[in-house]
Amino acid sequence: MNLNKMNKKGQTGGLITGLVFGVASLVIGVIIAFVIVTTLTGAGLLEDGSTEEMAVDNLTANFSEGIDEVSKKVPTVLLVAAIVLILGVLAILVGVWQRMRMGGGTTL
Repeated sequence: MNLNKMNKKGQTGGLITGLVFGVASLVIGVIIAFVIVTTLTGAGLLEDGSTEEMAVDNLTANFSEGIDEVSKKVPTVLLVAAIVLILGVLAILVGVWQRMRMGGGTTL
C-alpha cells in the first residue's frame, strides 16, 4: 500500500473521491470550453459567410452534440458508482461484523 496516500486512520483516498473529482473536472472543463467557443464566436472576428465562420459554427454544433452524447451516459456512470459504493459499504460492514465475532466469546 502506498504510504503517501494514507490519512490519519490509515485509509487511502478512495474510488468515490476520484469519481467526484473526475466528474467535477469534466463539468468545469466543458464549461470553460463553452465559454471559449462562445467568446470567439461572439467576438465578431470573422467575416459573415466566411469559411472560418462556417468552421466555428460546425465546431459549436459538434461540441454540443458531443455534450449530448456524454450526458446520455451520465446515468450509467452514476449507477455504476452507486453499485460500487454499496458494495464497498457492505464489505466494510462484513469486516466489522467479523471483527466483532472474533472478539466475542461470552453469552448471556
